[in-house]
Amino acid sequence: MDHSGHGMTMDLPPFTLGRGLEFSPDPFFLVGCLLALGLYGWGVLRLRRRGDAWPVGRTIAFALGVLSVALVMCTKLNDYGMVMFSVHMVQHMVISMLSPIVLLLGAPVTLALRALPVAGRGRKGPRELLLGLLHSRFMRVVTHPVFTIPLFIASLYALYFSPLFDFLMESKTGHVAMMVHFLAVGLVFFWPIMGVDPGPHRPGYVMRMLELFAGMPFHAFFGIALMMATEPMIKAYENPPASLGIDALADQTAAGGIAWAFSEIPSVLVLIALVFQWYRSEQRQARRMDRAADRDGDKDLAAYNAYLASLQARGQ
Repeated sequence: MDHSGHGMTMDLPPFTLGRGLEFSPDPFFLVGCLLALGLYGWGVLRLRRRGDAWPVGRTIAFALGVLSVALVMCTKLNDYGMVMFSVHMVQHMVISMLSPIVLLLGAPVTLALRALPVAGRGRKGPRELLLGLLHSRFMRVVTHPVFTIPLFIASLYALYFSPLFDFLMESKTGHVAMMVHFLAVGLVFFWPIMGVDPGPHRPGYVMRMLELFAGMPFHAFFGIALMMATEPMIKAYENPPASLGIDALADQTAAGGIAWAFSEIPSVLVLIALVFQWYRSEQRQARRMDRAADRDGDKDLAAYNAYLASLQARGQ
């Protein structure tokens, strides 16, 4: 009966939110989250000591992003996610669509570039390696929408509707690897769209919105496909432990509903962030033009008036 290879999870009591949020850390993600917070904090402190400012909002965003990862990977949600499709789907949605957005708003790459010391002449330190990576062809490819949109879609369909998912779910390691993949895919998908950080692929705002909306319908369809199914579609979840007191099909329908509802939340969040960024860049542009006009005494306007006068003269 125990085809899932982890006897621990077989006798979990019925799921409640209280039980789901109990501390039960996955070692890999616990270390990763603490490291991320520690390094980010070190960067901010380094800037402060130097007398440079770093927006508090970014620090809060990054911390929330890390906490959202810890929330789904370092609590009992992670244990329940091994045996309940609906809980797994919450983990997947948070880590692939919510955490990346909030982490990116923290601008970790910008912070690293500003905080890391410049290596001496002819030497390569962490900062130089990071810059090299940012400018690499590899980065240009993996952050290009021609790559990220299909990858985003494939991580849903190709993974869940193929034997790969069941294979990964057979072990904790496979499960962790899958979650790392979801987080990485979310980061490369949202980075060109709404990341504050410099990246190799930076389309204009209208293109970014199109990129955002290109991926979302597939997410919704995926959720609907799960909700409409008349039998359990994923082997790993077809025989939930009796102690949970759940029906596999009802749980799958719930998972579909979660995937469908969630596909809207990030779209709205990103859209708000994008409109805000767009507005700010327009304001910066306007200020720049005002400053230029002050400097050259409205040369452009004078030239335009002269041009109109010449047209008028020609007309007469």
